[in-house]
Amino acid sequence: MELRHLGESGLVVSAVGLGCNNLGRPGTAAESLAGSRALVHTALDAGVTLFDVADVYGAPRGRSEELLGQALSGRRDHAVIATKFGVDMQGANGPDFGARGSRRYLRQAAEASLRRLGTDWIDLYQLHRPDPGTPLAETLSALDDLVRDGLVRYAGVCNLAAWQIADVGWTARTERLRPLVSSQNHYSLLERETEREVLPACAKFGMSVLPYFPLANGLLTGKYARDVEPPQGSRLAGRQRLLADAPWDRIEKLRAFAEERGITMATLAIGWLAAQPAVGSVIAGATAPEQVLENARAARWRPTAEDLAAIDEICPPMRR
Repeated sequence: MELRHLGESGLVVSAVGLGCNNLGRPGTAAESLAGSRALVHTALDAGVTLFDVADVYGAPRGRSEELLGQALSGRRDHAVIATKFGVDMQGANGPDFGARGSRRYLRQAAEASLRRLGTDWIDLYQLHRPDPGTPLAETLSALDDLVRDGLVRYAGVCNLAAWQIADVGWTARTERLRPLVSSQNHYSLLERETEREVLPACAKFGMSVLPYFPLANGLLTGKYARDVEPPQGSRLAGRQRLLADAPWDRIEKLRAFAEERGITMATLAIGWLAAQPAVGSVIAGATAPEQVLENARAARWRPTAEDLAAIDEICPPMRR
């Protein structure tokens, strides 16, 4: 597994990370601790080091953090834990008064995540979504304090527009705060809007992009086809609107591209993202160890310049 620095920092992560929002998911192998441990240990053994979770994941909220922490027992030093704050926890982190980017709330949210994860530090602490009611400088200063106190090693953001990323970068510089190292955004072969402004903004301020939904809600797994009923119990079973609106012409061309090269659709989707210059690690979810292995192996496929040009013909890039 290739290892990469996040942004202009010393934080090193695997080119493919494990998205842990499925830990504890009802009806899957990852619902139990044993199933979650199987996913996490398979990932570690395959060279995955980045485990991305959030305080809000799981039912009840916080369950995914708890299972990740328990699954990493005895192997914590081999993992980079990335978690998030800023979404309504419905009181699980204590009262927030709607100010989930405030100094007060950050401290209590971080301490709650540390307890659930059973660890002394969070490697990457990420603002899950903007808090319009709290000054950005306060949120960044509070993150800086958590780093200084040793509870957090590095900080990042998620779901920010390019102008907000620029605001984050500029505010950190002018306030002399530690720069943020990453931005987690929706990015895939079927969703390239991130390329228009977010990627340039991240490059300008020394931040890596962590793509989520790399398989486009399952459309790029190869499991689904036009006018074919989805497999029973699959991710898109019952989601007829998403299937009806899917760009099947592009998906079918991508399928043919992958078949010509003897690779899976998932390998194409993840390997292509991993080859993008601004990408630090591709966040790929899984509910079974076999999926973890396929996602981890995907980073081995390195598209050639000709491959990238052919992919751009199928899924045109976004231009500024």
